[in-house]
Amino acid sequence: RYGEIVNINLVRDKKSGKSKGFCFLCYEDQRSTILAVDNFNGIKIKGRTIRVDHVANYRPPKDSDDLDDVTKALHAKGCGVKTPPHSSADSLSEDEDVPVRKHKGEGWS
Repeated sequence: RYGEIVNINLVRDKKSGKSKGFCFLCYEDQRSTILAVDNFNGIKIKGRTIRVDHVANYRPPKDSDDLDDVTKALHAKGCGVKTPPHSSADSLSEDEDVPVRKHKGEGWS
C-alpha cells in the first residue's frame, strides 16, 4: 500500500529460532519509507501498539551464506538512505523547536 518492499530481515533468536518481535524492512524508495513510518508508527495490531522508525546505520546479518542475488546486491550497495549534503537553504529558522538528545538520564529538551 505504501510502496514496494525489497528486503525483510526478521530478527530471530539463534537458539530457539523464535522471532524477537522486530524486523527491518527496506523499501524500494525513500518516499515509501517515509509513508510507511508516518502511517504505521503507533497503530495497534492485535491489541499491541507497534513502533516504526528509520534506522540510520543498518548492518545486515553476518550469516549470509544462503542469500539470493537481490539480497546480496542490497547488502553490497546498502539499503539505507543516501542523505544529500546539507545546504544552507535547508537550515531551520531560529524560531523552530527541534528536539535535542541529551546524555543518558538527562531526558529531552
